[in-house]
Amino acid sequence: MPNFGQRFNKVFAVIIAAISGSLRAGSSNNALLRAAAKLAPEGVRVLLEEDLGKIPHFNPDLDFEGAQPPAPVATFRAFLSGADAVLICTPEYAHGVPGSLKNAFDWIVSSGELRGKAVGLILASPGGGEWARSSLTATLEVMEARLLPDTSISVRHARKAVDDEGNVLDDVLAEKIRSILVRLAEAARSDSEQSEVS
Repeated sequence: MPNFGQRFNKVFAVIIAAISGSLRAGSSNNALLRAAAKLAPEGVRVLLEEDLGKIPHFNPDLDFEGAQPPAPVATFRAFLSGADAVLICTPEYAHGVPGSLKNAFDWIVSSGELRGKAVGLILASPGGGEWARSSLTATLEVMEARLLPDTSISVRHARKAVDDEGNVLDDVLAEKIRSILVRLAEAARSDSEQSEVS
């Protein structure tokens, strides 16, 4: 599990959990998320989840109240719990999201780590990823995540979007990703301030 480190004292350090829907080695989705980490504004850290493939198939018999979840599931839950916002980058498979991503989210429906948390989406698909967006949106809504209207984009040529050094080659795309991170950070800081007041 990534080390969330220490938060800044003067500036609230927003932790954004980055989740790739692809398990493929050399995935353009992973590349986009690593690029997002480089584009993060001051006071924001983007941490990439890299063990999605280790999460076992969802089994309700292992997910009842008081049950000890499998270790990879516990790690994934802790990763999301320690984050202030979430950024998901996923391809589209068969008019939906990859099974590994949906499976991971099935494990947190009951535990609630995404409840009330701001979520941004990057759909990396030649066709635009609208089927994946629709499917993922429905799943996230069930988990009561907050999908902000201005934190979702489509990247049709993801493989050409990032160079070998992890830099976004298109200035317009880079600005869109940076804008998503800024908006997620603003939402997270607003949530923190409201929590302190209450």
